[in-house]
Amino acid sequence: MSKTLFEKIWEKHVVRQLDGGPAVLYIDRHFIHEVTSPQAFKGLEQRGLPVFRPKQVVATADHNVPTVDQHLPIKEALSRIQVEQLHENCAKYGIELYGLGHPFQGIVHVIGPELGVTQPGMTIVCGDSHTSTHGAFGAIAFGIGTSEVEMVLATQCLLQSKPKTMRINVEGDLGTGVTAKDIILYVIAQISASGATGYFVEYAGSAIRKLSMEARMTICNMSIEMGARGGMIAPDETTFAYLQGRDFAPKGEAWDAQLAYWKTLYSDTDARFDLELHFKAEDIEPMVTYGTNPGMGIAVTAAVPAEETLAEKDLPAYRKALEYMGLQAGKAIQGQKIDYVFIGSCTNSRIEDLRQVAALVAGKQKAPGVEVWVVPGSKQVEEQARREGLDKIFEAAGFNLRQPGCSACLGMNEDKIPAGKYCISTSNRNFEGRQGPNARTLLASPLTAAAAALTGEVSDVRNL
Repeated sequence: MSKTLFEKIWEKHVVRQLDGGPAVLYIDRHFIHEVTSPQAFKGLEQRGLPVFRPKQVVATADHNVPTVDQHLPIKEALSRIQVEQLHENCAKYGIELYGLGHPFQGIVHVIGPELGVTQPGMTIVCGDSHTSTHGAFGAIAFGIGTSEVEMVLATQCLLQSKPKTMRINVEGDLGTGVTAKDIILYVIAQISASGATGYFVEYAGSAIRKLSMEARMTICNMSIEMGARGGMIAPDETTFAYLQGRDFAPKGEAWDAQLAYWKTLYSDTDARFDLELHFKAEDIEPMVTYGTNPGMGIAVTAAVPAEETLAEKDLPAYRKALEYMGLQAGKAIQGQKIDYVFIGSCTNSRIEDLRQVAALVAGKQKAPGVEVWVVPGSKQVEEQARREGLDKIFEAAGFNLRQPGCSACLGMNEDKIPAGKYCISTSNRNFEGRQGPNARTLLASPLTAAAAALTGEVSDVRNL
């Protein structure tokens, strides 16, 4: 019987199917961080339970960490307490922790792939919605809640209902200045921030196959932003080349055996999906959001939509978003003044992202009055950037290269955007207050963000 990639992995991991209910799903890899794990560990303690398989759990500190002076105590009390608690819990239960100062520390969805912990065919969970990032390797990866974190720590299994399947096909060649971030912002704008609710998405097509692993991670990362349970891309030679030789990837005969299995992980030619969508790469321009959910996105050459172009049911949210953002219907998005530029997050903080930005800004200067933060996704990315001299390029351009962490993606650490200020951001969410109370966020690719840094306003990178 023909099967989708999702079905092949799902069925291999079902321990038991409950009659008329969810499946007991085995979890290969569990990533944890300091925000969603404390209550889960507290639950284990109250029940007198151990962590069932600590060797399959990987921990790091990322959400609450400062991105300057990481050698000093964390200033914010709540952040400091959460990071300290993670250290205590990992020591108590024998879990590998990559905390501040460790050469493997970084954003959880950056370090898993770069260390080779993330591998094709796995089931992967984390108490973080953007766990879908790991699906770029041909894995079933999704975010879970704190009670589910406790369940996986205690049993290495999870009760999970099988989602529907969707395939999104993107065919053709991307234009100059168009990146993976633009692909996913375009798709979300086309189908809305709830358009994939109830589905697990597989991305396919010639445009997807041509992408690097880092670009594929960007796309899978934002699957959750259109309501999907997760996103995935079938592994191929690009995947295998990326993984080979990484710290925790299989070696020798184990590599050969795993590679043989990984090569079976694709959707069969006549596999059936519950829904298929098709897009043309040449229709995609550099994208930017104007509203307060990732579905409110337009081409950088376009104007904020007029009310008459929207459905009646969408108008209340639209009006509220424009009021919050201080934008006007029908006004071109190009030329919108920017106060801050944030290049980072689990969406766009890998070495490829930093290289793209450095190549664009080399020999140029940021616009006066614009604050630019470049936050690498991990210590390894930071060190690689310094080895390649990217830090010197950023410094000369007036960009501030910081230390690894989630940073200004979310208002959970010291890197907050001030109220009323506009930030063009390479992160994944533009909700009200996401980057700080009353901060205004426009999502874009690293190239479009860098263009705004140079000009001081939303600009078409193709003109640079």
